[in-house]
Amino acid sequence: MIDLIPGLPDDVLGVSASGHVDADDYRQVLIPAVEASLAKHTKLRLLFVTAPSFKGYSAGAMWEDAKLGFHHLTHWRKAAIVSDVRWLRSAVAAFAFAIPCPVQLFRGDQLDEAKAWLAHD
Repeated sequence: MIDLIPGLPDDVLGVSASGHVDADDYRQVLIPAVEASLAKHTKLRLLFVTAPSFKGYSAGAMWEDAKLGFHHLTHWRKAAIVSDVRWLRSAVAAFAFAIPCPVQLFRGDQLDEAKAWLAHD
């Protein structure tokens, strides 16, 4: 499941992933949120948080994520990933060089630090 995180600055798209994330989560929640935010801003800051209940992604969700990322490759100003999920942290660290914006990993207890990092250019 993907939920939007309320109460963030207008150019910050906050996303919380819990349980098992599937393609419908992307199509029904994340993609419309990205499109709506990009209608107001040319670049977005991403706050991606995994809840303790996060289990992983379906193959369809991974495909939707790849399509979304390629389609909006240059529309990200910064990305903060807040997670204690080892495989996700490793994947982000391994592929951060290919993302054309600064990406920073934070542990699950560093949400406030992640928000502060996103706030500064």
